[in-house]
Amino acid sequence: MMDSASPTEGSPSPAADSAAPAEGSPSPAENSPSPAEGSAAPAAGSPPPAGNPPPPAAGPPPPAAGSPSPVTTLSGPPALAPLLARGALLSPLKRPRADAGFPRTRLVLPGLRVDLARLAAYERACGFATGADALPVTYPHVLGFPAVMRLMSARRFPLPLLGLVHTSIDITRHTVLTATAAYELSVHVEGLAPHRRGTEASVVTRLREGTDLVWESRSTYLARHRTPALPPAAGRPGHTPAAPPAPPLPTRAEWRLAHDVGRRYGAASGDRNPIHLHPLTARLFGFPRAIAHGMWTVARCLAEHGTPDAAVVRAEFRAPVLLPGTVRYGAEGGSFELRGAGDRLHLSGEVGPYPARTGAA
Repeated sequence: MMDSASPTEGSPSPAADSAAPAEGSPSPAENSPSPAEGSAAPAAGSPPPAGNPPPPAAGPPPPAAGSPSPVTTLSGPPALAPLLARGALLSPLKRPRADAGFPRTRLVLPGLRVDLARLAAYERACGFATGADALPVTYPHVLGFPAVMRLMSARRFPLPLLGLVHTSIDITRHTVLTATAAYELSVHVEGLAPHRRGTEASVVTRLREGTDLVWESRSTYLARHRTPALPPAAGRPGHTPAAPPAPPLPTRAEWRLAHDVGRRYGAASGDRNPIHLHPLTARLFGFPRAIAHGMWTVARCLAEHGTPDAAVVRAEFRAPVLLPGTVRYGAEGGSFELRGAGDRLHLSGEVGPYPARTGAA
């Protein structure tokens, strides 16, 4: 997946973020095999053969409203390579739609510890200071990426992993996260929703230290496909004309991005999606050159902007950043953005303090 760059951050470009977010990226419930395709079914209304039980239902019904989701406890972070391969192989078989079923399983990984060498590589790749005993606000996304990929590469996940576009991320950091603590990680698919360009999935990642919720995020991923034709917006009841584009924020820095930004971030985060690694592999997905990971653009902006200890971050991926290239970082107050040539908006976001609260959600 590009993040809008790693599923293509909101870009209208072709299925670019095909593979998976690695941020950097199998459970029995969501990966259970489906009935054999092509097997014969009894004629409608005919009784089952004597002595044989009725055929099983096509799949388990969704949990009743208010009932707890099934939980699968992992013994370690899933290996990304086989998950990405599985997701790629299953992608042509998926038929995305907003009312499709999806895996209700919540994956939980207890006792998770940070690899300090990988953390240092991530900090260098994104521009964060190294050596501090605190995780960058975006780093838990990297920790959760393999488990998210396990859910999204499953047979029962209805959106194809190839071409999936990371369109937005909301992060809440309740307190500073130390690099040496042990955490419990959990991920689940929150739901599907119709989008004017297809179907969007919401995926929630949470980190707990002991019983305290210390970090959580909600990412949206778009699968583009044909949608029912709508009347022109101007003719719809209650239509409000779109506001004109906001003017650029004051430029605070200009960054010249090297051709290997995607490879360095991919090595640090685990997200080795081919669209980020080399022009030749990027062209297979419709890009003229390799593109930067969307989550790298968020991390780089936040490294420059800074974040409170308890913080809320909202970012929307607008268009991919081609490598090599030059971008302008703009910021004013809690707003930040990344723009390219011709004032093209690649990323927009906001960051602010999160009021301390008692108890975990």
